[in-house]
Amino acid sequence: MSDSTKPPQGSTTSASGGPATEVNRRRRMLFLNIIAWVAVADVLLLIPLVWASRWVADRHDIVGLLGPVHGFLFIALIGLCAYGSLQKWWGWWFPVLVVVTLGPLGSLIGDWIIRRQIREEGKPA
Repeated sequence: MSDSTKPPQGSTTSASGGPATEVNRRRRMLFLNIIAWVAVADVLLLIPLVWASRWVADRHDIVGLLGPVHGFLFIALIGLCAYGSLQKWWGWWFPVLVVVTLGPLGSLIGDWIIRRQIREEGKPA
């Protein structure tokens, strides 16, 4: 490939839907994998946190440990989804969905929707 036909350095898309588009698609999928892992970890922490709450077991020591970790993961989910929106990988509906559904459920629903869209983008017309 000659220098005149190469895409500009740092470009993320190409008019022909070539390699730069594939790199962008892979980057979005990797980022969605990170979001999914954080969401699953948040759910796995939420289960014992609910169990340890005042309404079930009244275990303040466990709540004091898991509560801040759960809060950090919730903020991280919102931040990761907002970062993807700033990168224009998806719309602002994704971080809003995470906030409205209070975390992991919304991020997993958004993840599923975006993965489906990315797969459809990769299909030949």
